Amino acid sequence: MLTTGIIFYIVSGFALLVLVWLLRLEIKFKRLLPGKSHNLEESLTSIQDAVKELKKFQIDSVAYLGTVEERLQCSVQGVETIRFNPFQGRGEGGKQSFATALINEKGDGVVISSLYSRERVSMFAKPLKCFVSEFELSDEEKEALQKARKSFSNHKDKNGK
Repeated sequence: MLTTGIIFYIVSGFALLVLVWLLRLEIKFKRLLPGKSHNLEESLTSIQDAVKELKKFQIDSVAYLGTVEERLQCSVQGVETIRFNPFQGRGEGGKQSFATALINEKGDGVVISSLYSRERVSMFAKPLKCFVSEFELSDEEKEALQKARKSFSNHKDKNGK
């Protein structure tokens, strides 16, 4: 037989469980709907707007990175200088002469070389297309070109590209 005291404790316990359950729901609801107003429609609208902005930002970023990549392919990425003595037999000039290769990823660029002697300095510039020049390259110029090509290939390998 149930007495009023037992029924009171059962109802009180049930009410306490319902109260705890409601508090947990309220906490979850507040986490779900951040901001000042706890309106579900406003929260979903603001989330949709944020997603649209992120998609637009992603599209803009991809386009920008594409143009940056194109520009980088045309920039000088391989540079190497070889110093040498063009007059080894006569001892003139020391290692004051040089050949410098400046190339981009496609192999376009220039090889600049200088021959130094006490009487004069001669400068030469030989354009490159796809790692080849229409002008004959000296051994030092070829070496500078090979090292420049290798230097930016090594750089790309280190970066995992």
